[in-house]
Amino acid sequence: MKRVFEKYENNPILKAGMLPAARYVLNPGAVKFRDEYIIMMDVITLAQPVCFWIARSRDGVNFVPDKEPVNWPKSDPDHPEDCVYDPRITKIDDDYFICYASSNCKYGVRVGIVKTRDFISYERVSIASEQGNRNAVLFPEKIGGYYVRLDRPFGSERDTSGIWMSYSPDLVFWGKSKPLLDVREGLWDSLKVGGGPVPIKTEKGWLTIYHGVSESCNGFMYCLGVCLLDLNDPSKVIARCEDAILWPEEEYELKGRVDNVVFACNAIVEDDKTVKIYYGAADTCIGLATTTIDDLISACYSRNIFIFR
Repeated sequence: MKRVFEKYENNPILKAGMLPAARYVLNPGAVKFRDEYIIMMDVITLAQPVCFWIARSRDGVNFVPDKEPVNWPKSDPDHPEDCVYDPRITKIDDDYFICYASSNCKYGVRVGIVKTRDFISYERVSIASEQGNRNAVLFPEKIGGYYVRLDRPFGSERDTSGIWMSYSPDLVFWGKSKPLLDVREGLWDSLKVGGGPVPIKTEKGWLTIYHGVSESCNGFMYCLGVCLLDLNDPSKVIARCEDAILWPEEEYELKGRVDNVVFACNAIVEDDKTVKIYYGAADTCIGLATTTIDDLISACYSRNIFIFR
């Protein structure tokens, strides 16, 4: 059967060896900015746990990393950051907002928001959650007068609380939180679900790719799925895929720092409605896969169709 995503034949497109002192590269945010593609990725170096690093490309395939990591703004004094990871980049008007996991050894993980207009200088917006929240994904426009985001509040690593939706008038104060997607027993997203790329606005609804986790005798497996949310009230789920649309199968996805992982933070929609997704593979390197808007919408309505082959 037809796959939803086709993986680039020369994956992985980014490896640790392409950067100075990097041990692993993973989980990139990605956008088109002016005349180039920009990937902002997690980089694990010899010097610190995780930092952000940018790579740039003219064609969306051949990337050249910057010489130094991102010049990240100073921590909020009430929440000193030990490391930052999993950036999701949302363009609203002239600003690019980066939602990310802000980790502190005492207070745990919280949602952080930083903005930029040039991917050179950055300004802190807020630490935007209580402790125990990550996978924040900001919608690309206000809805009902509010900024809207997906997030994942959790009480422990095995908490199955799923994806929630939160609202804000100013990107600082968040509330009106409500659950959106739960785990599903017996399926590929039976253990955890969390936000993925920034939702894509279509005539049919908000096309929303997310990650799901299942468990085997050898550990966790991270895959990607997709759902469709109502345009006017995205807390309403119109349709949700039954099958995973991207899963670990190649050696670079199956073996690495964390085995059996594909994980995405952004998707880029081209003018012809092709969708490029840059994804972390086994928490070690970065791959590229492509699909179309129509195929993603169709996948939302899949029922008992096993797309593995």
